[in-house]
Amino acid sequence: MSQNKHRIVIIGSGFAGVKAALELCEDPRFHVTLISTTTDFRIYGALYKTATGGTRKISSIALSHIFKDKPVHILHDKATKIDRQKKIIHTEINHTLHYDAAIIAVGVVTNYFNIKGLKEYSYGIKSLEEAEELKQHLHAQIAADHKPDLNYVVVGGGPTGVELAGVLPSYIREIAKHHGLGDRKIHVDLVEAAPRILPRMPKDISRTVTNQLKKQGIKVYTKTCVQAQTVDALMVNNKPIRSHTVIWTAGMSNNPFFDENNFQISSTRKVRVDQFLQAEPGIYVLGDNADTPYSGMAQTALYDGHFVAKNMIRMADNKDPKPYKAKKPIYVMPAGPHWAAVLWGNIRIYGRSGWWLRRLADLIAYHDYEPFRSALPRFLAEEEHEETCPVCIDNNSKKINA
Repeated sequence: MSQNKHRIVIIGSGFAGVKAALELCEDPRFHVTLISTTTDFRIYGALYKTATGGTRKISSIALSHIFKDKPVHILHDKATKIDRQKKIIHTEINHTLHYDAAIIAVGVVTNYFNIKGLKEYSYGIKSLEEAEELKQHLHAQIAADHKPDLNYVVVGGGPTGVELAGVLPSYIREIAKHHGLGDRKIHVDLVEAAPRILPRMPKDISRTVTNQLKKQGIKVYTKTCVQAQTVDALMVNNKPIRSHTVIWTAGMSNNPFFDENNFQISSTRKVRVDQFLQAEPGIYVLGDNADTPYSGMAQTALYDGHFVAKNMIRMADNKDPKPYKAKKPIYVMPAGPHWAAVLWGNIRIYGRSGWWLRRLADLIAYHDYEPFRSALPRFLAEEEHEETCPVCIDNNSKKINA
């Protein structure tokens, strides 16, 4: 490596980290290293589709594919410690990486709020592995009991919980049908502690989405706190909901990396950053980890990665960096097959039109990370099935060949 190259170490292969790496690697003045705990880039907003029969290709892109023929060093490891004085990042398997600037965008982790039994007995869709585990459970439970669960309970009325609850009834009916159970009544409950689902959205959107879910037979419980979980029940408001399928989407916490490395944490439990998204000189914190407006949205993480990369290029050109201006995202919330609610500024769009806007957003998102010739087949894979259950594989094959 040329001594003149500016060493950039990026920790995290989510929206912000991958976007920053793609933009910086195009400039020969930078040497880019990306530290990732996974071998692929996860599209978290699509994991609920993978958990309900969709193909992995819509929620996962191999990092080797994204960075093919690009000068980015990918290190499959976990960053554990940052030495600010020596400008070194230490990793779990004893790598030491010297940096001139570090970009940290490691995402959030699941928070069970110390609720008894929740970690042991609930399912999640925070990772590809969790999505696959949930999918396998849905099939195995029906195959073993020859009937659907008494209740399928989704905990958390945010976008992820709403998206998952919206597609669960149709997917479980499909599994039941493949296993010869006919058209069975499916009980899906959506549990939220706040007075309404989508509590960060305007009340009219929450109300419309709630009505859409109820039309699909989903029971929506608000002002309902989870107290404990056992192997066959979820305790809420001192009452049990009988279920072997509880999916926890409610709690997220900032990555422990920041507490462990003594970053300044705000009252929102996110990292304090300056007007250039620096937590400290030369150390940038982006996306879900940063205490900025609209943090927690994929669009925000993407914007942050682009912003920091462009500022680094500006500084390499001996220009002043530009201050950060938060960009309000477009909110798109699917709530059932071919139905979504969209909040675009002050504009509301509901139904199939909203769903098509979501599909367009998916195509744009794929194209942000790969050429159009690769992004288009991934976009078109929306209706593809990917199962491990032999019975369902056989039935899907018969359907395709019919």
